[in-house]
Amino acid sequence: MKTALVCGAGGFIGSHLAKRLKGEGYWVRGIDLKYPEFAETAADDFVIGDLRDPRVCESVVDQPFDDIYQLAADMGGAGFVFTGENDADIMHNSGLINLNMVASSCTAGVKKIFYSSSACMYPEYNQTDPDNPKCSEDSAYPASPDSEYGWEKLFSERLYLAFARNHGLNVRIARFHNIFGPYGSWKDGREKAPAALCRKVAQASDGGEIEMWGDGLQTRSFLYIDECLESVRRLMESDFIGPVNIGSEEMVTINQLAEMIMDSAGKKLSIKHIPGPLGVRGRNSDNRLLKEKLGWSPSEPLREGLNKTYPWIHEMVEKDNPLSPCK
Repeated sequence: MKTALVCGAGGFIGSHLAKRLKGEGYWVRGIDLKYPEFAETAADDFVIGDLRDPRVCESVVDQPFDDIYQLAADMGGAGFVFTGENDADIMHNSGLINLNMVASSCTAGVKKIFYSSSACMYPEYNQTDPDNPKCSEDSAYPASPDSEYGWEKLFSERLYLAFARNHGLNVRIARFHNIFGPYGSWKDGREKAPAALCRKVAQASDGGEIEMWGDGLQTRSFLYIDECLESVRRLMESDFIGPVNIGSEEMVTINQLAEMIMDSAGKKLSIKHIPGPLGVRGRNSDNRLLKEKLGWSPSEPLREGLNKTYPWIHEMVEKDNPLSPCK
């Protein structure tokens, strides 16, 4: 039986990944600061531990795992990443986790390790036009991310690649573009745009109003969790190191995203645009390299993913406040 360690297994992507790996027949160990919040873990063994502590990393990487998935990070949506208030924690915490994990993986003779980078590492100067952002993998340099979160991701990419060159660590690196779906943060201040807008729509009465940061003309692409996991598994089974984008090429404005969610909810609402942290003006996944190296790329329409995500957040809102008007 193959063995896998999922770092960050209490989080959104990590909890889904543990379930996917179990379905493929892996023995799975998960580690995080907390258990998954919205469902039981699928992991065979779940360790509550802090990967910022090198001793914890050494104890949990106690065998030459076939696969390690390093998803653990101090992260969140725009309200967490782009205010500037959490910059030191983001860089310190995530940096320590990755420094510890590469060292422990080398010592244990791990066969392969996946690192989840982010599209936030792409230069801000290539993402000022919402209609024509440039996010091909070769556009990363000269580096100029728009956040310390992006800088830390870029540093950690180089860290894993350096350990690959100098110590023979077998790495895979992907740059995630806005992964969404059920069983993730939706109201704790770390939620991302799809979850935040689903919550606001669910909480609003039909004919009412929701608030949105910015003018809503900023663009993004959003990838449903199942297609993210398929991409990750295909990358791990390939001989390609990366970095490679994992995202959707269906670019929408945030206004369009909100309209799709309203359609899923069967509600007609107005949007009140207010000041708030935004990130870059435009971003879209460029999947040419993904298609070239893996012969595959995500294809599920955004609307289908939202139709699966909105009902879950609607249910969470109702449980949180039985008197809310989310009908």
